Amino acid sequence: MPTYEFRCRSCGSTFDVVRPMADASAAALCPAGHDDTVKLLTTVGLAGRSDAQAGPASGGGCCGGACGCG
Repeated sequence: MPTYEFRCRSCGSTFDVVRPMADASAAALCPAGHDDTVKLLTTVGLAGRSDAQAGPASGGGCCGGACGCG
């Protein structure tokens, strides 16, 4: 399930809520019990390399260098 970050307008704290995507826009109470909260726009951080960063493919297929025809 996705994690959504909220900020409380009353006390200024930020907190995370784990909930289904179907409930993404539902209101959330802050841990201190305040109900004046706003969902923050967050981005996803991914680790690893994408195919574009991995460089050109080599070997392993015909005319890719492995079969000797290329």
